[in-house]
Amino acid sequence: MLDPHQLRDQLRSVVGRLTTRGFTLDVTHMESLEGRREAVQIRIQKLQAERNVRSKTIDQITAKNSDIASFMADDERATDELAAGKAELDAIQTELTDFLLTIPNLPDPDVPVGRGQDDNVEVRRWGMPRQLDFEIKDSVFLGTLSGGLDLDAAYKLSGAHFSLLRGPIARLHRALEQFMIEMHASQHGYEETYVPYVVRGSALQCTGLLPRLEEDLFRVVGNGTASGYLIPSGDVALMNLVAGKLLDANQLPLKLLANTPCFRNEAGMYGRDTRVTLMEYQADEVALVNIVEPSASMSALEEMVVCGERVLQCLELPYRIREVCTGDLGFSALKSYDLEVWMPSMGRYRAIGSFSNAGDFLARRMQACWRTSATSQPKLVHTVSCSGMPVGILLKAILENYQEVDGRIRIPGVLSPMMGVETV
Repeated sequence: MLDPHQLRDQLRSVVGRLTTRGFTLDVTHMESLEGRREAVQIRIQKLQAERNVRSKTIDQITAKNSDIASFMADDERATDELAAGKAELDAIQTELTDFLLTIPNLPDPDVPVGRGQDDNVEVRRWGMPRQLDFEIKDSVFLGTLSGGLDLDAAYKLSGAHFSLLRGPIARLHRALEQFMIEMHASQHGYEETYVPYVVRGSALQCTGLLPRLEEDLFRVVGNGTASGYLIPSGDVALMNLVAGKLLDANQLPLKLLANTPCFRNEAGMYGRDTRVTLMEYQADEVALVNIVEPSASMSALEEMVVCGERVLQCLELPYRIREVCTGDLGFSALKSYDLEVWMPSMGRYRAIGSFSNAGDFLARRMQACWRTSATSQPKLVHTVSCSGMPVGILLKAILENYQEVDGRIRIPGVLSPMMGVETV
């Protein structure tokens, strides 16, 4: 959530920066809410001042044993008016907060201006796509050919947009998870965390997903009552571990990782990419979160991108890094990078990880603060995250990039010891 003071004091600048990301701020509505809030606050302050004067008068009359009945009646009426004013102010403040929750983060001034993903700026590439001298097969064909991908069984069990893996392909999926967890924990300093897969609505609001993405979430219902949501990403749970907390400087940076299934009701929206990428209702991911002091958030973002790159380098998968333009930024991000892996069947790079710095945008929602000493003023932390490296898409990239003419799949050298085989 944006700083309300910044909205009031720098409105023209805020409107301009939001416009670059394709968002039009309803200035009229915001000014109306602010005007109502200010008017009610002034009225409350006036009533409180009058009440203070009246209280002193009543004390003086009481000391003189005079009749105070009329003064007490006025005081009761003023008390009722004050209570009504406070209730009205609370209602306006709730309406204002709900309005603020719909406003995305401001792009960092250094973010390239653009309308959408076609305007994202390539930063660097690594590796050369393998030149295959035979007909390229996509991951669905390769997985089905080996018997390791059984979409028919998945459909019978759960319906469309789910997958079922068996045998060596299932083991390869598990090896990828284990490889990423071990790398990020042992080499990059992230603390492995096991989190619940169901969260309250407040946790999703704190991470910017509610109220705007209600239709993309799976609700959990128990005894006829909605009791929570299946997590759409592991970083939702990880970030909320600092919600409402005041951290000491020696607790930062706080680097966390979680390997979780993620549930998103958004499958079928990806057109020609659907067959290869299989955007599914359920997908495993390895999410990273870094809670840092403000001065360190941009460097933390760059370091996290390198962590993601290291995964693809070890797997010897060609990739590129692109800086996300203003029009393609996620709702909570002030700056982001996309990590894109080469997919031979598509003949192009395909996003596999998104790394974002939200600044204090989410911390303000979560009321997550830090301080340098016991007597210093608390300040909002900054949050940096990778919403998750999708294991399924990484698996598909390996199937396609390591395919042989007969449909066999070579295992990347870094995974062979874990798999115990060199091909599947």
